Amino acid sequence: MTILVTGAAGYIGSHTCVELLEAGYNIVALDNFSNSHPESLKRVSELTGKIFPIVKADLKEETLIAEVFDQYQIEAVIHFAAYKAVGESVHHPLTYYENNLSGLINLLKVMERYKVKRIVFSSSATVYGSVAQMPIRENVPFGKTSPYGKTKQMAEEILNDLYTSDTAWNITILRYFNPIGAHSSGRIGEDPTGTPNNLVPYISQVAIGQRVMLNIFGNDYETKDGTGVRDYIHISDLANGHLKAIEAPEGLNVYNLGTGCGYSVLEVVEAFEEASGKAIPLKFTARRPGDIAVCYADPVKAELELKWKATRSLKDMCEDTWRWQTLNPSGYTDFNHLVQKAEG
Repeated sequence: MTILVTGAAGYIGSHTCVELLEAGYNIVALDNFSNSHPESLKRVSELTGKIFPIVKADLKEETLIAEVFDQYQIEAVIHFAAYKAVGESVHHPLTYYENNLSGLINLLKVMERYKVKRIVFSSSATVYGSVAQMPIRENVPFGKTSPYGKTKQMAEEILNDLYTSDTAWNITILRYFNPIGAHSSGRIGEDPTGTPNNLVPYISQVAIGQRVMLNIFGNDYETKDGTGVRDYIHISDLANGHLKAIEAPEGLNVYNLGTGCGYSVLEVVEAFEEASGKAIPLKFTARRPGDIAVCYADPVKAELELKWKATRSLKDMCEDTWRWQTLNPSGYTDFNHLVQKAEG
């Protein structure tokens, strides 16, 4: 089977490409590289010993998507490509609605035209908003959330309507909790552009000396230590969930991908200090718009139906993150600078 992976060079996309290639699938990697690096896909190839097509294209250009389907015998799609920063979406909602929804619609139109009706969609636990009852199950109604979360809600509605109109579609929606960590080799990992929007990359940059201090957004939540609690899942476990999802039951299915355990910000800081041997200086600041107090998954449905379960611990996540950071202090840009210097 040949799978089109959109947003393939990104954090989750690159790790999923490794899982797919190691399982024997063929892939076509598509990315516009607006928030990712081509180097990640080169390293995917090195890790797996596999060569695969890499297409630079933007999903807002429907004709470019059609050209990919013309050139390759695509049989399924895993769709990652989207803007993903909660805080940024609050300040730039129109940018998020335009990019995340128009890209999906263009992709689905082309898939329909070429009769490719199997898609795994990258959704998010943010669709739940603030939920009182934990753990969160897939049947919890959508909640009030950020513009980013709303783009995921709307995307799921689009996919539901599409399936209602044509039950020949096979649609698997994966609601991620909080992916952290890196490939155990240290060759691929999370490399955010600019200031990290997520906790662990920020901690990691403080530990390596690139940033002076960790800002913790809020210490007055109703949690065990006042800081936000999240379900952190190792990126390789999350990537493996997509491998299982490609062979998901027929029809339209929704699954949480998480561990079922919640850790506070301060607990993650402590675990990272142990993994790195570095003290993390920190200060508390005001809550961030769009954030909620507690969020962790009930992953039982994925375990029962997809035969998938997260196996790596918070210790593993922090150790693998630190390995990636120490081997790549400035992420993939280290490589890019070396190339530019050699060419100059």
